[in-house]
Amino acid sequence: MNQKKLVKAAKYLCQPGKGILAADESSGTIEKRFNQINLASTEINRRNWRQLLLTTPNISRFISGVILYDETLRQKIERDPKIIAGIKVDTGAKPLAGFPGETVTEGLDGLRERLAEYVKLGAQFTKWRAVINLGKGLPTNQALEANAHALARFAALSQEAGLVPIVEPETLMEGAHDIKTHARATKKALLAVFRELKKYRVYLPGMLLKTNMMASGLTAGKQAGPKEIAKATIAVFKAAVPKSVPGIMFLSGGLSPEASTVNLDAINKTGRQPWQLSFSYGRALQGEALEIWHGQSGNQAAAQRAFSERAQAVALARQGRL
Repeated sequence: MNQKKLVKAAKYLCQPGKGILAADESSGTIEKRFNQINLASTEINRRNWRQLLLTTPNISRFISGVILYDETLRQKIERDPKIIAGIKVDTGAKPLAGFPGETVTEGLDGLRERLAEYVKLGAQFTKWRAVINLGKGLPTNQALEANAHALARFAALSQEAGLVPIVEPETLMEGAHDIKTHARATKKALLAVFRELKKYRVYLPGMLLKTNMMASGLTAGKQAGPKEIAKATIAVFKAAVPKSVPGIMFLSGGLSPEASTVNLDAINKTGRQPWQLSFSYGRALQGEALEIWHGQSGNQAAAQRAFSERAQAVALARQGRL
């Protein structure tokens, strides 16, 4: 393991004023998004969409890295060289046997060999997502431990291959829970993850955490505001995330582009923290541009303008400067 190389890449990804574009949607997920604009999810359409994003003029002013799907990394699409490539390496969340309503993310089989191939294809970092469901009696300790174990093994293997792992435990926002419930579950999940990372000797300065903000459930009658979200989020991180982790990259978790931006701004207005508090957004960065594009080449310039404007707003929010 080259620790200096890992630290350099991790710091590059979470450098001030920039964040990560999550463009690693699986074939099934991107098909759902394309269906919303009545566009067939063909290989060429998927390639054209991701290339549109990555060739947006001056987008590297706001984006330091992009998480790609296996297909896209192999396509070797054009992109600004200042944007480094990462790869989603898990194979998805599957039902956890014996625990209804809970999942464990799979993909460890053959991972060492896949990582070696991804290095040859130009990847510099990896990502693995664990899904934590909320509900009556959920999450269970067993589900948290199973996912934490997989995340730790993934992270250790990535660092062995010279790749910065983005460890992503996502406590879902789906549901009618209040922010306190969401914060408790997230704290419990993060504590479990960092216990396992320590066991598996993962080098914390050479990794990044990707996780959710603390928020009310998407269908909750009362929604916490940005300041409450910021306060609860920082409190959980101070209790559960070691200071040696260089950056925390927020996911949008189903929030609108505007809410994701405003909340990120409020979090970064809380003052100086031990970690860089950045973003790794998918829909929150892409949604507005996708609605404009509709698969039509004549709409490319307008779609790129929308993407650039949202990326700039999120980059300002990442500095608490909105």
